Amino acid sequence: MTQLLMHAGGDYCTLDDLRNIPLPEETPTYKPVSHFDLATNLAEVSGTLLRDYQLDRSQYGLARDGNQLFGVHTYRNGSDSMGLSIGFRNSYDKSMSVGIAIGASVFVCDNLALTGEIAIARKHTSNVWQDLEELTITTIYRSQHNFHRIVEDSQLMQGHHLSDDDAYRLTGLLYGHGIISPRQIPVVKKEWLTPSHDDFEDRNMWSFYNAVTEALKGSPPNKIMERHIGLHQ
Repeated sequence: MTQLLMHAGGDYCTLDDLRNIPLPEETPTYKPVSHFDLATNLAEVSGTLLRDYQLDRSQYGLARDGNQLFGVHTYRNGSDSMGLSIGFRNSYDKSMSVGIAIGASVFVCDNLALTGEIAIARKHTSNVWQDLEELTITTIYRSQHNFHRIVEDSQLMQGHHLSDDDAYRLTGLLYGHGIISPRQIPVVKKEWLTPSHDDFEDRNMWSFYNAVTEALKGSPPNKIMERHIGLHQ
């Protein structure tokens, strides 16, 4: 399985690992959200609302000694190429709010596509779990529309030819707009010129898109969702 987080300090982990990370102490103004509870509650609500989908895989990545989490739950509905994905993040060090975003995963490479906006919970106050439940339900209700939009976009991109020079120009634009970092530029170039997966050997926008999403796996948890959404825009 392709690593979700490849940046320095990022570690792949299991659901049991999330359970074992100590939760910060609660204060009168701060109620921490458990990484484990967030992941399991999302899976439970998604399983109830996404009736035509089956959970295919769950991936979790940690950074900053377990203080930052980024996770993805991917669901199948009959397609062999793409599945509906729910990306989410959380932190124990107050570095980022709980966030949820909807998108798709490409099965052959675990590349992630996100679209729309990140649904962000209010600060970790006493009502945080009530806020999260409402946020989760609202976001998942929109998920199938977002997923079908990404599938349609992928089909359009496959019909858009790109030359090497086109790909290099787009790489520069993505760097200029802060979608990719300097260290991710060589990854984009490598994946474009010599793709890790045969599915992306065609010289089109979809192959370039996946070269970029391969590079974005090296983004830190507090930026990975925004960068994927910025790419899709």
